[in-house]
Amino acid sequence: MNFSELGLHPSILKAVEATGYTEPTDVQAQAVPAALAGADLLVSAQTGSGKTAAFMLPSLCRLAEPSAVKGYGPRILVLTPTRELAMQVEKAAATYGREFRRLRTVSLVGGAPYGPQLKQLSQPVDIVVATPGRLMDHMERGKIDFDRLEVLILDEADRMLDMGFIDDIQMIVARTPKTRQTLLFSATLDGVVGKLARELTRDAQRIEVARKEDPAAQIDQKLHFFDDPMHKMRLLDALVRDATLKQAVVFTATKAGAEDLSEELRDRGFLAEALHGDMPQHKRTRTLDRVRNGRVQFLVATDVAARGIDVAGISHVINFDAPRQAEDYVHRIGRTGRAGRSGIAVTLVGFRERHLVRNIERYTGQAIEVATIPGLEPTIKPRPEGGKRPWSDKPGYKGKRPGGEWKGKPGGGWKDGQGKPWGDKPGYQGGADRPGFKPRGDKPHAAAGQQQAHKPKRAERFW
Repeated sequence: MNFSELGLHPSILKAVEATGYTEPTDVQAQAVPAALAGADLLVSAQTGSGKTAAFMLPSLCRLAEPSAVKGYGPRILVLTPTRELAMQVEKAAATYGREFRRLRTVSLVGGAPYGPQLKQLSQPVDIVVATPGRLMDHMERGKIDFDRLEVLILDEADRMLDMGFIDDIQMIVARTPKTRQTLLFSATLDGVVGKLARELTRDAQRIEVARKEDPAAQIDQKLHFFDDPMHKMRLLDALVRDATLKQAVVFTATKAGAEDLSEELRDRGFLAEALHGDMPQHKRTRTLDRVRNGRVQFLVATDVAARGIDVAGISHVINFDAPRQAEDYVHRIGRTGRAGRSGIAVTLVGFRERHLVRNIERYTGQAIEVATIPGLEPTIKPRPEGGKRPWSDKPGYKGKRPGGEWKGKPGGGWKDGQGKPWGDKPGYQGGADRPGFKPRGDKPHAAAGQQQAHKPKRAERFW
C-alpha cells in the first residue's frame, strides 16, 4: 500500500510525497482511512510507529473546506504531555499542511511567555497544539473558545494521566462540542486510560498495532549492578569516559538530580547540561539546540523533559536512575539508535531494584545483558529468583537441613519439603508437653542465673 491509496486530499498527498515517504506504516494504514470516515479512534501504538502522521494527515483534510462556524477558535486541538512533543507535533502539522495557503498553527505550552501566545489567539487559528496546564490558563482567562472545534486529539494519553492531567483533560473536553471527532493515541488502552477513553469517545473503533522489536535490535542493552551510591558514581565515571561515546542522554529520576549530576559532570571536565520541567521554554530550546550542534556531550534529563527529543548523534543512553515504569524505559532507550543508526543503552541498578528489571524484560520481551567493568564488579550477590534464601545463608547456620528452606523467623516460616509448618515438624512436642518445658516466670535470668525478677506494673514504677 502507498499513501495515494489512503484517500488523502491532493494537497496533503503532495506534501507527504515531498517528504520522501511513499509507504504508510501499520498504524497509518489502519488509522488514516478510519479517521477520514469520521469515526472516533482508540489507537495503541508504540513510539516511533508514525502515529503523529496517523492523526495529523486525516485531520488536515478537514481544513481543505472552510469552517461552517464563524469565530477565531481552533478547528483541530492536539493535547500532548510535554512541550517538546507539542513542538514536534506543530512542526509535523506545518510540514504536511505546507500546500495550504493560510494554515495557522499555535503552540500553547508552559515555560513560554504569554504575550506572543495571546497575540496569536487574537486572530483566527486552525490548529492548536497544547499542554493541558497552559491551555487551562488561557481558558480561565477567556482567551480561547472551541466553537469551531471539529477534531480533538490526545497524543500519549497514558503519559498525560501519569503526570496527573486527568482533571484538566476532563475540564477541557467538557468545553468542547459534543459533535467533535475524538482520536486518542496511547501506548496502552488498559486501566485508567481505557476508562477515560470510554468517557471521551462514542462508538470508537479500536486499533492496536503490534509492537515491533526491530528498532530495539539496533540498541545494545546492558545492565550494571551497583552496591551503594559511591559505587554507582564510579560506574558512571567509567561509562562517560568510554572512547566510543559521542553524545549521551543521562536520565535521572528527579529535576534536582538532573541539576546536581550535570554540575558534577561539568566539575569533572565534561560538557554537560541539564534538561527538566522547571526550566523556561527558551532555555530548554537553547539547550536542545546546543545538543544538536554538538556543543553539549552529556544531556542530563528527566523522563518528562526527554519526550520528543530527536537527535541523531546520540550514541549512548545511560539510565543513572532506573525507570519506575517499563514504558519509560522504552522511551528512554529510543533516544539512541535513531535514523537507522545503532546505539548503546546502559542501566545502573541496585540489587533492591531487580524487580524493575524484571518488569522491563516482561514488557519488552527481551532479556537485558548483565555486564561488569573490570575493577568495579559488585560485591553484593543477588538473592535467588523468588526471594527465597537458602538455609546456608541464614545467620548462625552451621549445618545442613535436608529438604527444608528458611523463609523467615522460626515459628512462622520454616517449612519442610512437604510444606508442613513448625507444629508438624517431626519430633516436635510443643507447649507444656515438651520435655524440659518451663513457664516464662520460671525461666532463669540469662546473666544472674536466678529467677527473673518480677516486672512492676506501670503504676508501680511511677509511685
